[in-house]
Amino acid sequence: MYLLGYDIGSSSVKASLVDAQTGKCLSSAFYPKSEAAIMAVKPGWAEQDPSAWWENLKLATSSVLSGSGVDPKDIKAIGISYQMHGLVCVDKNLNVLRPSIIWCDSRAVPYGQKAFDEIGHERCLSHLLNSPGNFTASKLAWVKENEPELYAKIYKIMLPGDYIAMKLTGEVCTTVSGLSEGMLWDFAENSTADLLMDYYGFDKGLIPEIRPTFSEQGRVSEAAAAELGLAAGIPITYRGGDQPNNALSLNVFNPGEIASTAGTSGVVYGVLGEVNYDPKSRVNTFAHVNHTAEQTRLGVLLCINGTGILNSWMKRNVAPEGISYSDMNDLAALAPIGSAGVSVLPFGNGAERMLENKEVGCSLHGVNFNVHSKAHLLRAAQEGIVFSFKYGIEIMEQMGMKVNKIHAGHANMFLSPIFRNTLAGVTGAVIDLYDTDGSVGAAKGAGIGAGIYKDNTEAFATLEKLAVIEPSDVDEYAAAYEVWKSRLEK
Repeated sequence: MYLLGYDIGSSSVKASLVDAQTGKCLSSAFYPKSEAAIMAVKPGWAEQDPSAWWENLKLATSSVLSGSGVDPKDIKAIGISYQMHGLVCVDKNLNVLRPSIIWCDSRAVPYGQKAFDEIGHERCLSHLLNSPGNFTASKLAWVKENEPELYAKIYKIMLPGDYIAMKLTGEVCTTVSGLSEGMLWDFAENSTADLLMDYYGFDKGLIPEIRPTFSEQGRVSEAAAAELGLAAGIPITYRGGDQPNNALSLNVFNPGEIASTAGTSGVVYGVLGEVNYDPKSRVNTFAHVNHTAEQTRLGVLLCINGTGILNSWMKRNVAPEGISYSDMNDLAALAPIGSAGVSVLPFGNGAERMLENKEVGCSLHGVNFNVHSKAHLLRAAQEGIVFSFKYGIEIMEQMGMKVNKIHAGHANMFLSPIFRNTLAGVTGAVIDLYDTDGSVGAAKGAGIGAGIYKDNTEAFATLEKLAVIEPSDVDEYAAAYEVWKSRLEK
């Protein structure tokens, strides 16, 4: 008995085939092998052709089937993870009308800000839990104003994961979690966000049928089965945006549990058990995968743009030429906690929502030419990234979240002992490192939705924990953080 998980990213589409009984991934594959193209017709635009996602999904599916030797008839459920906040528009024949406006496209920013100001900040936040911002609804407002003839042909709007589910099944549906990430769900009314849809002048019929995140959301059609080499009739029983799904992959379901990633950008995603929001909208709040009307489970998302990209910049421009990341970590470890007074503010990758969308740039503070070396700069960069995480976690704590444990994949910045120890020390949280990824998580989510697992505890019982990092040197990290924080707030 097997489970198939897909992860529809903006750089690639990954598929993983998981043995439902052992929880082990038998085979995985991703396409394209070089990073997928993003079309940028104008500065700030970012679009992708949804049909390219489908073509890459076909290649990934073929690869995992041939790599595993599994009979497609033994696959019992499919789960989908996907890049969040994108907009896919289809006509009545379910044909795509235009390229998808994806998550990193910024053209809708002024539309969201105007809506936020005119509807009212408090009203938006108390209903949507966020500013309308640059999310899916605001992207659709741009289409409505700038492509009115095309807008008139739209039958349904979808998120990228909804589109893939439609291609698999021929059915159009979505989830509350998905709608919430597009600013199309009203948490105060527990219904679609009429206040924003009415403001933008959207027909409510554009929203697909809503189904639970863990439920049957259609079955693989004969046509899709023929294209993919799958058996017709396999149910799609789970879908989630990439950050909620990453949390699911790390078995983060309950209030106070935190999932973190630290790639080019860094994310701290915590689960909140009551409806709340940040009055300054410095973090985003969405329905988590297990949110229901009866059980509040919200995902509070903090994103730091300048994370791994700062570390790689340091490797290229500060570290000795040709050094590996591992050797760079060893060099940084020669400097003491707090980097002997050097602080790095890691905000050199665009405006940071946590800083109320200010673009403060990256800066170094406290350098003494007679004392400090490359080791101090390299350590200060990693500490600065972690301290920015801590600064955002304080916002989450103000919203009522208690941070005791952080779950993370053993990848990217979490491979660095300095990064891990600083994060544990400055937050006081235990860090559990796991071996997992989004497509494997989506497969296990499908197992929950199909009833193969009774709950997340059973689904993730075999999740492999690679390491546990306990907080240490707490006072030293706290002192270094206060220095860093004072420099930021100046």
